[in-house]
Amino acid sequence: MSKQTDAIGARTGISVPLRERVAGWRERAERGICLLDARMRTLTAEPEEGAATAEYAVVLVAATGFAALLVAILKSGTVKNLLTDIVKQALNVA
Repeated sequence: MSKQTDAIGARTGISVPLRERVAGWRERAERGICLLDARMRTLTAEPEEGAATAEYAVVLVAATGFAALLVAILKSGTVKNLLTDIVKQALNVA
């Protein structure tokens, strides 16, 4: 122990080990408050970030459904005949 620590302990009436424990508690509390503050700032900075991802997923599901519908329509016999006739007419004109 230094003379200064002894003098502080004598003035305040607090023992050195207790003072060190309190200082440790204070450091941990300050660190926890800083982490909490950083977390709160992060959460409030971009509150709709997850919403954009969800919207993107919904659009992809809708596009996939629309593509499946188009494939089903294009595979039908009526549409095949219609498209074949259009291609034949285009080749006859040229």
